[in-house]
Amino acid sequence: MKSIKKFSVCFIIFMCLACFLLPKVNASNENIPNIVSPAAILMDLKTGKILYEKNIDKKMYPASLTKVMTAIIVLEKCDLNEYATVSYNSVMSISTGYVTANLQVGEKLTVEQLLNVLMVGSSNDAAIVLAEHVSGSVEEFSKLMNEKAKELGCTSTNFVNPNGAHDENHYSTAHDLALIAKYAMQNETFRTLVSTTTYKLPATDKYEKNDRLFTTTNALLIPNNSQTADNYYYKYATGVKTGFTTPAKNCLIASAKKDDLELLTVVLGAGQNEQGLSERYLDTLNLFEYGYNNYVLKEIVKEQGVIQTINVKNATRNTKKLDAVTANSISVLIKASDTDNALLPKVQLNENIKAPIKKGDVIGTVSYNVEGIEYSENLIANNDVKQSYAFIIILILVIIVLILLYIKLKSKKGISLS
Repeated sequence: MKSIKKFSVCFIIFMCLACFLLPKVNASNENIPNIVSPAAILMDLKTGKILYEKNIDKKMYPASLTKVMTAIIVLEKCDLNEYATVSYNSVMSISTGYVTANLQVGEKLTVEQLLNVLMVGSSNDAAIVLAEHVSGSVEEFSKLMNEKAKELGCTSTNFVNPNGAHDENHYSTAHDLALIAKYAMQNETFRTLVSTTTYKLPATDKYEKNDRLFTTTNALLIPNNSQTADNYYYKYATGVKTGFTTPAKNCLIASAKKDDLELLTVVLGAGQNEQGLSERYLDTLNLFEYGYNNYVLKEIVKEQGVIQTINVKNATRNTKKLDAVTANSISVLIKASDTDNALLPKVQLNENIKAPIKKGDVIGTVSYNVEGIEYSENLIANNDVKQSYAFIIILILVIIVLILLYIKLKSKKGISLS
């Protein structure tokens, strides 16, 4: 009997230890992608919600991803038709091994031409020309870059040049670069630049040939019908920028859009796998597939959707009931497994809503909180609400009655005194 008890106690202890020591399986994490690059992030481009992260705050070298910041500053500071002159410094300061557009000293090109060379061809001399055109020098332009980075919420970024040429003091993080790219993608001209696959510079008085043709370095954008493993074409890809230096290794900011859901990725410090395949592309493709397989953009309220019906003060009987409807549709990013879950709205109506009200007037807001992200939209009046004059008429009648009573009372007092 004692031996049975001892065995039971030992068995219970063993099972308890097993529960603690055996690896735990989390069903919700079964689809998490295996990212081999040192740092990576997957973000919803609209809301900024992070869907995947790996060492996203680790300081790393951004290489030519730097040019995303350069491009957006130039777009905000310059007209596309402005002319910039290629300086001696912009040509001679580029170290051997870095990509150039073979710009010539004294050559005049438009800002638009230089931006295409910068973002399609990843030309480092074009970055210097643009920086000098905006600020007069690389040093002053770098100040603008760092100011903009702080404005966008970057916490671990420092730029010392506009092209990403290696420098120990030139660094960023996957998260910061995602914030910069998210901001840049709000600019339609920038979107056009980073989705362009080929660009040719015209001949100039300093360069008479017409052979400066540039092809994007982003393999996600280049259609490829081959069935080989190194075909990285992704039909949903919309941009953005590649980068490489020996210290930074292979880097990539990429965007894609599928069924109105737009995602953004950043991969830093990538190498090649044993088969010689590019890990920056493999990781990026894995991140996109993870995002699109596990998240959806769900429309929870259509445009002009009725959120609440209210009774309006001082309104006519026929118009006092007012439908508060959404000015636009509301779509939220949710996990694919949660699409059937009901979402409760938070309604905030304006104070003292009363007639008259015109159709389309903003009368409040409605919001939905989904995993920490708030989606809100204005509530507008679905119809005109006319002011009722019954109260005013009654008030006037009451005043008239009071006046008559006062006159009658005064006249009676006058008779009694005589």
